[in-house]
Amino acid sequence: MKAISLISGGFDSAVSSDIAKKDYDIVGLHFTLEPITDNKTMVKSSEISKKVGIKKIYTIKAGSYFADIAKKCRHELYFVLSKRFMIKTAEKIAEKEKAKAIITGENLAQVSSQTLSNLANIQKATKLELIRPLLCYDKIEIIEYAKKIKTFDISKGPEICDLLGPRHPATKSEINEILKEEKKLNIDKLVREAVKNAKIKSFH
Repeated sequence: MKAISLISGGFDSAVSSDIAKKDYDIVGLHFTLEPITDNKTMVKSSEISKKVGIKKIYTIKAGSYFADIAKKCRHELYFVLSKRFMIKTAEKIAEKEKAKAIITGENLAQVSSQTLSNLANIQKATKLELIRPLLCYDKIEIIEYAKKIKTFDISKGPEICDLLGPRHPATKSEINEILKEEKKLNIDKLVREAVKNAKIKSFH
């Protein structure tokens, strides 16, 4: 069975993809913050994909989309809204790839978007199966696993995924308020543009 795995360039997504590859044929998906930042995370994600045996990765320069979320919506909901945007985009790419699931590196309560209510509202962004292999892992376990599969050195370094995020993000959310915020974005249009602009890289 094929699945789309969100690859950030960090520890978590590398480990979750390696765990999931036992059961799924994985296609990677990476969102860069270009043109706000450089392409370092794209390079890291490509290296991680090769290391864990992913043969194809979609890359989307999503800086302008994330900036729209930060500017137009309630800032404290930025992380939930941005993750839902990524999941919705992954669902469309899954349609192209005939994939049946989406894999993420999320785990419970490690960051603000990963509380029970926020994870539940992120999950509601897709009708596909959302697989979270690391849900009950702690950071020490993840880092030790990354060392074992030799992705630790690739992934280490500062995280920039929170560059546009709020200082005090919401730890609870309601789906009705999330849907209200998404109307400000024309979220379906953003997703269509993201899929249209995706670049594909294959590894042999």
